[in-house]
Amino acid sequence: MSALVTSRNIAIPDEAYDLLLTAHEGLTKDESDALNARLILTLFNHVGDLDVIREAIEVARQ
Repeated sequence: MSALVTSRNIAIPDEAYDLLLTAHEGLTKDESDALNARLILTLFNHVGDLDVIREAIEVARQ
């Protein structure tokens, strides 16, 4: 079992944020919501650890 990493773990966070914003450019609200859902599910699959995913959800809800 892995632990959720909550400290900064992205070398260039501004670039990562820009990637996310750029991915949403030109999309409708519904398309943007669908992109977010697919991205979340893709990253959940990458993480692969239900305990980590559960903890991430708890952190995000705070």
